[in-house]
Amino acid sequence: MTNDYLKGRGAQFNVPNRFQALRIEPDSEQDVPDDDFPEPAVKTQFYEDNPKQIVSRPNSPDIGFVASVNPYMGCEHGCIYCYARNSHEYWGFSAGLDFESKIMVKKNAPALLEKEFLSKNYQPEVIHLSGNTDCYQPAERRFKLTRQLLERCLMYRNPVSILTKNALVLRDKDILQQLAAQNLVMVLISITTLDDRLRQAMEPRTVTAQRRLQVMAELTKAGIPVGVMTAPIIPGLNDQEIPKLIEAAGKHGARWAGYTIVRLNGAIEPLFEDWIRKNYPDRADKVLSQIRECHGGQLHDSRFGTRMSGEGRFAEQIRQLHHLALKKYIPDHALPKLDTSRFLRKRQFNLFD
Repeated sequence: MTNDYLKGRGAQFNVPNRFQALRIEPDSEQDVPDDDFPEPAVKTQFYEDNPKQIVSRPNSPDIGFVASVNPYMGCEHGCIYCYARNSHEYWGFSAGLDFESKIMVKKNAPALLEKEFLSKNYQPEVIHLSGNTDCYQPAERRFKLTRQLLERCLMYRNPVSILTKNALVLRDKDILQQLAAQNLVMVLISITTLDDRLRQAMEPRTVTAQRRLQVMAELTKAGIPVGVMTAPIIPGLNDQEIPKLIEAAGKHGARWAGYTIVRLNGAIEPLFEDWIRKNYPDRADKVLSQIRECHGGQLHDSRFGTRMSGEGRFAEQIRQLHHLALKKYIPDHALPKLDTSRFLRKRQFNLFD
């Protein structure tokens, strides 16, 4: 790792935005670092966005949810592999450093979700929080949009699922318990590695795996159903950890475990290759080669049916390893089927419920 490596950030540069012809290049004379005027650290900036709709319904057979809500675009966690990086280009930003340092905040998200619930055309369905970026990323401590979304789900008794890798979810345990009592919530915790050195490099602004396991145990103790997403699996980097990850999750209350195989679509490809060559130069070629083998010889993959699970020898080894570990450590694996029958169209409460 070089001395100019940006600690606390996953991406190390801003990859060009594919939608913009205009690019800013550093001037070879004027942008030379000056010891008297050092370059500032990459600070997080927040931008307010006011969308007209908040519920997204992706048309993909590979995604296990139908409706999702993302109160934030961009993510301070800075996970180098994150597929959501490419979506930041639609805002005129880069999928690189911009993605983790320029965060779009949808302050009207709770009001839009309530409007959705009140619509006469709305049919009760599970709302998934974090379909794109983590709803409990550090910005949530300041803006509290996820908590407000959960309050709306509780008010209208609409089921909700959550995917996060942040311990901040425990802040909302009071609401989650009320939802769980009516079979209206499940929480999936993302854990990609038990190796903290790898975590710090790959997911720089996240809590440790041990802390995430503690979160799972505390949620389970509170009666809130939890599962684990060991995703993404990166062959040659974290695939050997699958059994230990699922074993640890099972011991801490996980009812289910899922995974995906990493794919480096769009701008993620140059960002990831730069990252792995700087952090793991001794195994970079091996990792990239095995990723290609999982995706028909390419680092990227957009094919429905194979893009998330991969194909070929390494993908099959990962599938079998995950299946055997799940069978051994979480033998009765199943997440609850959340209840849509309790939905209330209006703000009305039965005092006897």
